[in-house]
Amino acid sequence: MKNRMLDAMLPSGQGKEPARWQQQKSARTRLRLIEAAIDCLVEGGYSRLTTQAVAERTKASRGSIHHHFPTRVDLVAAVVEHVFYERMRLFLDDYLAAIAGGSEADVVTVAAAAHWRSVQTRQYAAYLELAVAARTDRELDAFFAPAVRRYDEVWTGEMIESFPQWRDRWERMKLASDFVNVLHMGLLLQQPVFGDARIQRVQTLADGVLRQIYADKVDA
Repeated sequence: MKNRMLDAMLPSGQGKEPARWQQQKSARTRLRLIEAAIDCLVEGGYSRLTTQAVAERTKASRGSIHHHFPTRVDLVAAVVEHVFYERMRLFLDDYLAAIAGGSEADVVTVAAAAHWRSVQTRQYAAYLELAVAARTDRELDAFFAPAVRRYDEVWTGEMIESFPQWRDRWERMKLASDFVNVLHMGLLLQQPVFGDARIQRVQTLADGVLRQIYADKVDA
């Protein structure tokens, strides 16, 4: 499951480890530039994400930046792909480790807990910055929105493939996933206001709702 899902979300130009040293060096440089761009997003928002800012962070030459990302749009597009890929990879690592040896009845709540941990990452912080900026920036939205839809389609399709118990009621599985996504985004944004105790109360309530969805007690 993990490999299949990650292969489906593999960023452009990323595949097996390049055989030649020069290609390996180029791949590492590209990744370093993307990681620096994510730092720019997390620390300063979308407006601070520029090729110049990335060059200053990495001390890369303008020629090197231009070789990998000729324009800011190319850089941002690579960041979008990388963020979605890393979000899925981190979630799957956490989720699969959590369900090892667990019971089927715990699958939904274990997945919700793993998802909540996944939104505490810098990848998710970068995703939020892009999502907010895409609401008013048409150039960004032109490739951000299709990437979001692709991520959602891969996620839904692979969940149905990997968990046979959901195949005959995939709408219910999607409802559970949608519920967790919007809940956790809201909780993350409200975290400074709510604090841990209030967030835990909401999470406990959400676990009960998820169990009801799983038990077919909530209309899909």
